[in-house]
Amino acid sequence: MVVELPVYKIIMQKIKNYINGELIIPQAGKYLDNIEPATGEVYSLIPDSDESDLALAVIAAENAKSTWANTSTEQRAQVLCKLADLIDSHADRLALAEAIDNGKPVTLAKDVDIYRAAANIRFFAHAGTQFASESHAMEDVAINYTLRDPIGIVGCISPWNLPLYLFTWKIAPALAAGNVVIAKPSEVTPMTSYLFSQLCIEAGLPQGVLNILHGTGPNIGSPLVVHPKVKAISFTGGTATGAHITRATAGLFKKLSLELGGKNPTVVFADCDFEDTVTTVVRAAFANQGQICLCGSRIYIERSIYKRFKQAFVTRVAQIQIGDPLAKETQHGALVSKDHMKKVLSYIELAQNEGGIILTGGKQRQLTGRCEKGYFVEPTVIENLDNNCRTNQEEIFGPVCTIMPFDNDAQALALANGTQYGLAASIWTNDLKRAHRMAKNIEAGIVWINCWLLRDLRTPFGGVKSSGVRREGGLEALRFFTEPKNVCIKY
Repeated sequence: MVVELPVYKIIMQKIKNYINGELIIPQAGKYLDNIEPATGEVYSLIPDSDESDLALAVIAAENAKSTWANTSTEQRAQVLCKLADLIDSHADRLALAEAIDNGKPVTLAKDVDIYRAAANIRFFAHAGTQFASESHAMEDVAINYTLRDPIGIVGCISPWNLPLYLFTWKIAPALAAGNVVIAKPSEVTPMTSYLFSQLCIEAGLPQGVLNILHGTGPNIGSPLVVHPKVKAISFTGGTATGAHITRATAGLFKKLSLELGGKNPTVVFADCDFEDTVTTVVRAAFANQGQICLCGSRIYIERSIYKRFKQAFVTRVAQIQIGDPLAKETQHGALVSKDHMKKVLSYIELAQNEGGIILTGGKQRQLTGRCEKGYFVEPTVIENLDNNCRTNQEEIFGPVCTIMPFDNDAQALALANGTQYGLAASIWTNDLKRAHRMAKNIEAGIVWINCWLLRDLRTPFGGVKSSGVRREGGLEALRFFTEPKNVCIKY
């Protein structure tokens, strides 16, 4: 069958930083290669920013700080809503850019990433106008009320797996609360952040309110984290990097919000709605090639339905269509980089060395045509592993899941809680009491019952244990990006 691809032309371009409302080249004139994962070819150049670029961004943010903080919430909301509207109107262009830059299917990019990017901004634009504070009356003595003021300059560092989606998830509440932002998108997937900066100019976002610096963690991320005028850091990424940020900022008295790794359990009981469970658990394990921190990579199945579920699950996984991310029928695209592909393949080899049996997948997939040099790995299902082995304990962040039977609720709970991570979990049962009991006792910041990735932006988002510090989303994000001040007035 001939696959019809969207017409596009790759022009080798140099991405620019966005500082003080303008698109500018890096001060040192240095660039990094930006590679399309589906082809393995360099298709653009990324600024290799350093402290000289950060200095310009800090000056711009300092100059804009007071004016933006004193801009009414309604006016801030108007600018942000215009920006969200522009994302919607450029959805096709942004989705194509995301698919090229990240390797994910273009349909997923449009339906999830770009949709959520606009929704994030629109949600926090309106949330900022409704952000209320507290008051506490002391009988006939006094009244206390709480003011919530912007922090000032904040740093937002976002990951490569959901580039524009998570980039806007951070900057939207920061801007809505009246802060000015210096943001660093991942150097692995910078393109939609660059296109977003162009939309910021079109939307009329005031100069210096948002500054976007491209580059590596060591060269620009680390200086941003420790800069004395940056008062808060919101970071999403790996647990090891989160630990590094915590150490680097010790004694600097910065506010930190760290959304880190996950090794999420999926717990399937015999009384689940079988077909719906199989369908959704497949999606939960392999959406975005398994490159979502919320993916359910450890799947525990009640023993009485283990064989039946395994057969249905493996059959569905084997049917996932791997292909060019730009083809509409593709369900499973390329991994984000060659190094990441090697990491994922090394874990598949490790799993076999640990005694694991591969039920489907397990190999790099070689495509033909323009994607013959791309970074494709088959969706992989592994059984016969101990819960304490490295494959079940370490975050792989790719299209790899393990399955294991359990005999009772207590064992299921012990297996689910048996890692250092505690980001998310999903439970599949029609027993309401069991669902509540399991949700209460599972060590996770998010628990889905008979669903996965069903998100209400008003709810707190984040994990426990090694999966993070603080929460994002809704009022939690607006509280993080403001400083509370108590005012006491005596009657």
